[in-house]
Amino acid sequence: MTSAGEELPPLTIPITRTLIVAGAVASRDYQDVHHDSELAKERGSPDIFMNILTTNGLVGRYITDCFGERAVLRKVAIRLGAPNYPGDTMVLSGTVTSVEGGTAEVWIVGANSIGNHITGTVTVTVPGEGS
Repeated sequence: MTSAGEELPPLTIPITRTLIVAGAVASRDYQDVHHDSELAKERGSPDIFMNILTTNGLVGRYITDCFGERAVLRKVAIRLGAPNYPGDTMVLSGTVTSVEGGTAEVWIVGANSIGNHITGTVTVTVPGEGS
């Protein structure tokens, strides 16, 4: 599996307008701040921004890419910070904080040019590992 203290390889994700809008539509989040620049600006945002469900999906992809196709997310506890705006880049990084049997806890950070988009922990189990 892995060991406590191990750093996972970073994943760089370009934040495109298409990614933001497609993620919102796919998760049925029709809030205008996720697809309409003018209305987002009227509400005080400089542009549209990514919704939490898209972020959760990207975190899930990152963890399963690192731990393999059999990895099962058991818990995702992340906190939102700086918004992901179009034209920026988010870099996901993780550090394994503990391993017990086939289950690992990972401290995860998603950073963009204005700060940390997310911070938190993910608990992941890989069936057949460490049993």
